[in-house]
Amino acid sequence: MSDVASGRRVVVTGLGAVTPLGSGVPTFWRRLVEGASGVRTISLFDASRLASRIAGEVPDFDPSGVLDRKEVRRNDRTTQMALVASREALDDAGLPGRLEGVLAEQTGILMASGLGGTATLIEQISISATVGPERLSPFFIPMAIGNMSSGVAGIVFGALGPNFSTTSACASSGHALGEASEIIRRGDADVMIAGGCEAAVCDATVGGFAAMRALSTRNDAPTAASRPFDAARDGFVVSEGAAALVLEFGHGAHRVAWGLVSALAAAGCIYNLATAMIGTAGNLNLSYYILLGVLALLTAPRAFSAGRMGWSRHGMPRYA
Repeated sequence: MSDVASGRRVVVTGLGAVTPLGSGVPTFWRRLVEGASGVRTISLFDASRLASRIAGEVPDFDPSGVLDRKEVRRNDRTTQMALVASREALDDAGLPGRLEGVLAEQTGILMASGLGGTATLIEQISISATVGPERLSPFFIPMAIGNMSSGVAGIVFGALGPNFSTTSACASSGHALGEASEIIRRGDADVMIAGGCEAAVCDATVGGFAAMRALSTRNDAPTAASRPFDAARDGFVVSEGAAALVLEFGHGAHRVAWGLVSALAAAGCIYNLATAMIGTAGNLNLSYYILLGVLALLTAPRAFSAGRMGWSRHGMPRYA
């Protein structure tokens, strides 16, 4: 349904990112514009037996600003990254860290993930196979299932509106943004936290893609390994990260004094342009769709044609 037909314009008011280029939108954007690569030699596990020993790992990731020590142990790294990105997006949009009342009822969450709690799944299956199922953690299932990032975010931030996840491989976050915008347009929510998350830098997942011969083996030159439009491309690079957008019904977003980030364009345009932009930056990887949300603001052609382009406090393009 178009904005005109529904009468509900969807706008982006907040951004959050946890990426191999660094955590936080200002750091991510600066390094992306510089053409930096977040790909490096794998440090999360011993990859010496694999043909591909490089990945996009999030450096110095710290979820303590959102979760206490006990809750960190009870949530997979995928969910932790989703929470950190979502919190930044809420702060960026000028929304409280804990939603209450009507605002809570009218706010939903849609965080995509291609695999879910991968590290937890691999760890717990290994425990079951080597020690026995009686030693499995009671948190195994809630830490591993794909929609838990949305569910935990709803609990942490108090959002009581629509809450689920989309899983469609590398298009997962693009679909999350498109569906979240439609939820607002049809009046099921006034605010949606939408985006994606993945933490799949694990021996089994990297090994699986390596067995398919799908990964780059430029182990001696990791920053040059991800080159999707190059004639010498030899595969993609597995990565991890999360990104979140706060989407709002346009007429309710007037509190953002510095102006709206963007009017949300068609989901297909978001997917196509973000893919090209991340590839140009030399950081295309398994979870590049996670970053579609942060780059969505580059896809508002009507704002361009109307001459309403400006600059946000992040130094990123902004549209009124």
